Amino acid sequence: MMLKESKKEEKADREFQKKFKFEGSINVLTQMMVDPAVTEKRGGGKNLPLRRGEILDVIQFTNEEQILCRNSQRKCKWGRQAEAVPA
Repeated sequence: MMLKESKKEEKADREFQKKFKFEGSINVLTQMMVDPAVTEKRGGGKNLPLRRGEILDVIQFTNEEQILCRNSQRKCKWGRQAEAVPA
């Protein structure tokens, strides 16, 4: 079963690298938590759906407003830095 999970993770990482034109290995820089006071938002396009208190793995700080992050289901998308606090 571990082999099957490993293959799924590798496939998800390859799709991420292709979708976001990300080169190199995926390293988690830090973890951030979605602000508990923020209203829950549905994702769309390349934006990540936000749930209050969810822990996100930050892969890249792109600019002052957005971060490239991954949620617990290993879905990678853009998130707004203003809606996240350090975990």
